[in-house]
Amino acid sequence: MPAPAPVTPRLAHPDRLYIDGAWVQPAAGGRLEVVSAHSEDVFAVVAEAGVADIDRAARAARRAFDDGAWSGLSPLERAEHVARIGEHLAARLPELARAWIDQIGALASVAPMVVGGGRFWFDYYAGLARTFAWDQPAPRFGGQGQAHVVREPAGVVAAIAPWNNPFGIMAGKVAPALVAGCTVVMKPAPETPIEAYILAEAAAAAGLPDGVLNLVCADRAASDALVRHPAIDKVSFTGSVAAGRIIGMACAERFARCTLELGGKSAAIVLEDADIPAAAAVLAQVITMSAGQVCATLSRVIAVGAVHDRLCEAVRAELSRITVGHPDDPAAGMGPLAMRRQRDRVADYVAIARAEGARLVLGGSPSAHMTKGWYFDPTLFVDVTPAMRIAREEVFGPVLAILRAADEAEAVRIANDSDFGLYGAVFCADPAHAYRIARQVRTGTMAHNGFHFDPSLPFGGFKHSGVGREGGEAGLLSFTETKAIIL
Repeated sequence: MPAPAPVTPRLAHPDRLYIDGAWVQPAAGGRLEVVSAHSEDVFAVVAEAGVADIDRAARAARRAFDDGAWSGLSPLERAEHVARIGEHLAARLPELARAWIDQIGALASVAPMVVGGGRFWFDYYAGLARTFAWDQPAPRFGGQGQAHVVREPAGVVAAIAPWNNPFGIMAGKVAPALVAGCTVVMKPAPETPIEAYILAEAAAAAGLPDGVLNLVCADRAASDALVRHPAIDKVSFTGSVAAGRIIGMACAERFARCTLELGGKSAAIVLEDADIPAAAAVLAQVITMSAGQVCATLSRVIAVGAVHDRLCEAVRAELSRITVGHPDDPAAGMGPLAMRRQRDRVADYVAIARAEGARLVLGGSPSAHMTKGWYFDPTLFVDVTPAMRIAREEVFGPVLAILRAADEAEAVRIANDSDFGLYGAVFCADPAHAYRIARQVRTGTMAHNGFHFDPSLPFGGFKHSGVGREGGEAGLLSFTETKAIIL
């Protein structure tokens, strides 16, 4: 896919927040600077919400829900509005792509496809509204009388998205929440607010009633007020385990619902009959995708039996061919990390891995040829054991660890010996064999011979990787409550 033209995002009101259908000044006049990952320069400044602004947004969403102007519409009527939001977003895909490139250093060659996937959620959920089981007649025990099982909106939603895929993840929350009849307060990561501004502008252009979709940009301290606000019925959060734990406890205190999509340390099991060159190509591509800043990335590889040495060399060769470069360079296979603290985090994990005895065979340092931006070379460790931190903790960078297993049973044990359970893969010749292995691994998604996603399927994690599911029908279901009506 050709790289997008360098279109600068044009925000109508970057100095304001979108609350109750109006662009308003933040009460305390705060500002957030947006810094480019590839130039280290401030390239945008947006409004910063304080606690008073968050209170105002939550109350606006509460009024909009309670007055029935949105929740009282039929699902098909809501779907029409959601589809119109998608139409307005379609005209702004180049701006969305550029925002992602400049904020976190995503490759220009990849950005159009990824932001197009975010826009897809509006079409997908608008279409799903037609077939979703909003009202199901149910037979009563003993055959007496009539009953219905209905799905009603969960209420007011706080949608909190991370910085690594700010548009796609926020869209994947907002679209199903709106179709379900919920009202929403969007809270993007402070490092990546631009996409949420564009989404708010699209919602205004689509004619959503006042208060149905609100935007507050805030740092972490003020954001705590949002998840604890009594007007919020549900929090949909994607981010770190540490933040997810705080949010989960805050919701539990007042019985608010929550969906938490958190971290991962996803395992790729490579069996002895796998196509080693193909597996190595996939593993190298996945660990350098968005510079490894993907929650589901296959960051630990478990090689079974005699395949280990061949796989290590094949992965090393594949990674050595990846060019680290500016996101606009068509030859670049990987751009920078999103921010300085992320590059420092990766460097710290490299030092820890070496101190614990893992053998570094490639990379391990900032990219010397890039004088500006937070670049880091693709990194490969071998002789990794399951107890090492590099095998247990989420690095969130282009660092791949290869472990050895004597047989399939040990490979499954190693894969399951983790606090995480978000994603995984198995590389082997036979799909039936892959299915048997997949059923044994405690993780939310398992793929065969690749890094596969399907928007019609549920996505989420076991264990510390989260609570609940997004995507597909499950993603719409998560923004509803179940009611039984007995007649």
